[in-house]
Amino acid sequence: MIKAKKSLGQNFLVDKNVIDKIIKTVPITNREILEVGPGTGNLTREILRSNPSKLYLIEKDSFLAESLKEIIDKKVTIFNDDILKFDENSLSKNKIIVFGNLPYNISTEIFSSWITNLKKDYWFSDLVLMFQKEVADRIIAQFNTSAYGRLSILANWRLHMNKICDIQPESFSPRPKIQSSLIHFTPKESFVEIKDPANLEKITRIFFRHRRKMLKKPFNHIFNGNTDLINKFNIDLNLRPQNLNFNTYYKLTIEYENLRS
Repeated sequence: MIKAKKSLGQNFLVDKNVIDKIIKTVPITNREILEVGPGTGNLTREILRSNPSKLYLIEKDSFLAESLKEIIDKKVTIFNDDILKFDENSLSKNKIIVFGNLPYNISTEIFSSWITNLKKDYWFSDLVLMFQKEVADRIIAQFNTSAYGRLSILANWRLHMNKICDIQPESFSPRPKIQSSLIHFTPKESFVEIKDPANLEKITRIFFRHRRKMLKKPFNHIFNGNTDLINKFNIDLNLRPQNLNFNTYYKLTIEYENLRS
């Protein structure tokens, strides 16, 4: 029996109904698929039954990566690697569908790195990803809500997103103490051009460091009280960070880059 490792944030999906729902999110037949963290291969086997053209598996756990070799299929390539150090652009010239039950302890880091490392063109056509529900709620949050913040601003920059469902703890082994959520992401063809996504991360980090405080302090910290910008974007500095919409943060990032160039 394979035991999950807490250090790797492992919770193996075992619920056939949930697996079926994941598989039906996007057509798989004759497509190239990447599965991140396949674990014991429960989802992997169902993906293969849908007849993809290729299936890439990235599994950090050496024991699990070795055990996945029992899935003998010429379509399957297994990488015993850390997804945070892996170059997804090297997999294929075709756009890939990504499935991932992301480890809770590094899910936001994986997701954020995928967005910030994007080139103008996308290496994927779809991301079908599972997160801790609290994290998923932050990703899909709209402005003027308590969950709105860095993750939602970053995700909305390059991606359309659709929450598929919530998933109960009993769908996993071992059972986590919290719910999970499944989200389907697709690329935005039209988006605000930012030179360096790290600047968007920096701007949002400063603004949301004290999310219940007014905008005045972080704005002055970044822009030194530039009244022209305040008037240009009609910003009320008595508001809080959650009250500025997505596009305002993207445009402020561009202004920040222009000031530094």
